Amino acid sequence: MRITVTFERGEAPRPEHESGRGPVTVGWCLTEQKGGVIYAPPERVRSADLNRRHAKSASRCPAVLNLESRHFLVRCPFDIHLGFGRDGQGRPALRNLSGEASAVRGSKLGEKLHLTAEGEWRHPGVPTIQLSLPYLFIADEPVWMSQVAPFMHYRREGLPGTIFGGRFPIDVWPRPLMWAFEWHDPDRPLLLRRGEPLFYCLFETVPPDRGVALVETEMTAELRDYMEFVSGAVNYVNQTFSLFEAAEARRPARLLSPVRRAPRSPGPAADQAAE
Repeated sequence: MRITVTFERGEAPRPEHESGRGPVTVGWCLTEQKGGVIYAPPERVRSADLNRRHAKSASRCPAVLNLESRHFLVRCPFDIHLGFGRDGQGRPALRNLSGEASAVRGSKLGEKLHLTAEGEWRHPGVPTIQLSLPYLFIADEPVWMSQVAPFMHYRREGLPGTIFGGRFPIDVWPRPLMWAFEWHDPDRPLLLRRGEPLFYCLFETVPPDRGVALVETEMTAELRDYMEFVSGAVNYVNQTFSLFEAAEARRPARLLSPVRRAPRSPGPAADQAAE
């Protein structure tokens, strides 16, 4: 018996996807190319390279593999070593503990990392920081994405707080992601190394048993215009989810355009070897 799942918007697949068969294509891209080389492509979380010799190994369990297949890992783009404190007026402030040894210029770090206003913290005395990222995910049929902590990766030294993300429909509400962190133990430094797991993206499909195929997509003029149309709404209304229907009514039929790259030339050295 198949169970029908109804999402919050009560959406059905768009006409071109009404069969609901095969994997759902989810596109990803960077919203800015300056310095884009430091941002690694999202990776599917998988234990296929772990112990698979034993028939009962968790690496061969269908339930484990199905869970992993819906999670994609985003890695930390640069070293972060921060301390929390207050200035002479008692205002909260961040300190770059790496100092002159930091691989990131202080001015550039300040452009990416933000300490939210104390009145907006969810818990008294628990600072919230945000790291702006250029990752964008888009789909041309109903897909909800949840941003969650990388719970399948072990850290020898735990973080001094918790990561919190969110869940939203990437087909009608594409937006650059942000990594948010609640600093529950502000006396301890926050240390993240480049390449370490930063968070997972979990994708939910309709119906829920469909797979996910992640592809790099072009930042087309249509996609950029639609992003501009929905961006910044949080600054004007509190319940942005109420705008999904209005956004979908203005959405172009297709926003996902997979990147097509020509195969690289083997180069003169290979040509000489062939001769």
